[in-house]
Amino acid sequence: MSKSTPASGARAAASSPKTTATPPATKSSTTAAKVSTKQTAEVKIAPTAAAEKSKAKTFEKTAPAVKTATKAPAATVITSYSSAVRYLLERTDFERMRTVKYNEETFTLARMQAMLGKLGNPHQHLRTVHVAGTNGKGSTVAMIASMLQACGYTVGVYTSPHLVDIRERIAVNGVLVDRSTFADLTKQVATAAEKANVDPTFFEVLTAAAFKHFVDQAVDIAIIEVGLGGRLDSTNVITPDASVITSIDYDHMKLLGSTLPEIAREKAGIFKRGVPAFIFESEPAVEKVLVEAAAQAGAQLRILNKDIDFSSRFCVTDDLGPHARVCLYTKTSRLEHLPVPLAGEHMAINCGLALAVVDHLRTVGFDCPEDKLTSGLAATKMNGRMQLVWDRPRVVVDGAHNPSAIGALMRCIGAHIPYDSMACIFGCCADKDIPGLLDKLNLGADKVIFTRSPSTPRSADPEDLQKLFSERSGKMSMIAKSVPEALEMATRALSRDDLVCVTGSFYLVGDTLKHLAQLDRAIGGRIAAVVK
Repeated sequence: MSKSTPASGARAAASSPKTTATPPATKSSTTAAKVSTKQTAEVKIAPTAAAEKSKAKTFEKTAPAVKTATKAPAATVITSYSSAVRYLLERTDFERMRTVKYNEETFTLARMQAMLGKLGNPHQHLRTVHVAGTNGKGSTVAMIASMLQACGYTVGVYTSPHLVDIRERIAVNGVLVDRSTFADLTKQVATAAEKANVDPTFFEVLTAAAFKHFVDQAVDIAIIEVGLGGRLDSTNVITPDASVITSIDYDHMKLLGSTLPEIAREKAGIFKRGVPAFIFESEPAVEKVLVEAAAQAGAQLRILNKDIDFSSRFCVTDDLGPHARVCLYTKTSRLEHLPVPLAGEHMAINCGLALAVVDHLRTVGFDCPEDKLTSGLAATKMNGRMQLVWDRPRVVVDGAHNPSAIGALMRCIGAHIPYDSMACIFGCCADKDIPGLLDKLNLGADKVIFTRSPSTPRSADPEDLQKLFSERSGKMSMIAKSVPEALEMATRALSRDDLVCVTGSFYLVGDTLKHLAQLDRAIGGRIAAVVK
């Protein structure tokens, strides 16, 4: 694989996916732009019954910058896929913790840099695209990857969180890393961490494993999704070919800031000197922060709908039904009336950003003919977003988990799916803007069943959700003790023209998919809470 000739590595890797990459000339690494240390923010969420059953010692510890490993060497602990998963679950996992301190000690990049150094700095041997943002990261990643893959390239994708299988986070050309390779990667990273004398977090181990896997698989490019924020995220050790920030909205406010400019500043921490950065035209206060951050970092900011000519429209055709179409014009491309492959008017912006990034890659060595680019875009698939997972009655799942995303989901369902009545199964994390979430949910739901995911101790109490929803909407609602029970309640007395929507968190979506996997979709009908 060569940095200057991406196509050569792609064809070789595609024909021999297990071939180990020959390291190219090392690209000099750069660190994130120095930003004044943000005052520590702390999330405090009242413990719930489910939370008390969790491994409190694991969840409540805070990872220091450097810590001497005290457990048995990873080489003796990690001997299989199950032991690799067990090792990961013993790591500090900020995704599931009830209390998180957001500062440069807890979220330090020093652990990643030390650990990656012992692995041979695989991230420096990769061409990458770095994607941050509040909403739209996953869809933007999916569209970029699908277009590049259709053009013949071997594409690595690193995303989070996963829905059912932890290996969903690391994929090459849409194929998940296999179990034995996952175990071996985890063992290598754990061993490197011990040599570096650091105690890595759950996300840091997976991020390092992804970088190593992508180098081993000789990918031509890897599309890397930020986990949280940007400036202090574990992925922010790369120097990409392009940086992207999707829409910025209110989420993780107690960590990233209580205003949109504050949140934008954290996400702009991925900007790097000499690396083009792509954003969509934003509200003035947000755009001002992003422009200033790009200038400070030395990144060339390219604003879709200003610097890049872009337009979109919503239409209905016999072959595609209701959908959005986009046009994008640059010095090198004239892309007209391309159908957006994912449902929802809001997806047009994400599609525009994806097209702008691929257009830039064409100027730095990637051969992307417009016909292949177009077919790749049309082939984009994404689980957990407006995904129909059951028929007769229809059940749709969507991982929307902030007010803006829930509002977009309600509008999207209204535009794309005809129905008589919609029952929403809803559960969310307790650290979210719950009043805002419920207000948006109320716009589309005819009936709501509140439940909680057992997959995270951060789940909000369904009784609290019901009480607040009743106060704000006046609508009737129900409570289910579990996701399977909620599915049974929702599908018990629906007509063929009714709809069930499961939303509020990716954890809830994952629980739904796990339960439905035990049932026969071809049979359809009412979903039983207990699988016989």
